[in-house]
Amino acid sequence: MSKSTSEFWQKLPLGREVTLITVDANGMSAMAKPAGVLSHPNAPGEEKRSLVQASYDMAGEFYHWTNEQGSHRLWLLNRLDSATSGVILLCNSEELAVVMKEHFRRKRIRKVYNAIVFGKPQAGMQLWRDRLEVNKQAGRIRTTTSGHIPCESRMTMLRDWGNLALIRLEPVTGRSHQLRVQCAKRHLPIVGDATYGDFGQNREFSRRMGNKRLFLHSLETTFDYEFRGKRTYFSAVAPLPVEFESKR
Repeated sequence: MSKSTSEFWQKLPLGREVTLITVDANGMSAMAKPAGVLSHPNAPGEEKRSLVQASYDMAGEFYHWTNEQGSHRLWLLNRLDSATSGVILLCNSEELAVVMKEHFRRKRIRKVYNAIVFGKPQAGMQLWRDRLEVNKQAGRIRTTTSGHIPCESRMTMLRDWGNLALIRLEPVTGRSHQLRVQCAKRHLPIVGDATYGDFGQNREFSRRMGNKRLFLHSLETTFDYEFRGKRTYFSAVAPLPVEFESKR
């Protein structure tokens, strides 16, 4: 990595508590996004709440800013809901962004999430298949399990706290709010989910634990990709936030 390239990654205008996990020789990077930070600004003035504190081009799906080194762009490759923490991917090349978007379209990205849910799965491992309907109105997304869009996730129980469980979720498809809706359908609402969750249990949990966050975390993302005639393996892990490990 050249000195100028190294300085680019060192001087990124990252958002609050956002950290760079890794970057490879092609300019593929992964960052750890905290809960409450936007994947990108949705309206003027939201830059300070975003992954990168810079202007964002909605059509081109890239951040752009200027500093003493010149003008820069950083392409956003996937999104996480504001309330979800964990691994998020970006790259500094439009050429690579095109390659990666095709990777996502062909479902060649492996993602692993951890979630804390109310209740306990009926089995230690399950394959969840549903059909969703995704509605987008006035910038808001609402998903139900009464549609025709197929979705699939693998679930593994990791820890049982009696009335709560820590589970591993591996989405095979990537629909909007997929994991949150699939958990709720199985009477395993994710703790802190203010849209699809159990509002009464959320209030009690918040009162008892002093934490209102959505307990959904993008733990790991892995894939290999071909770029300019060379195949590269990429892996990124965002450590589980400390609040997931707290005693219940």
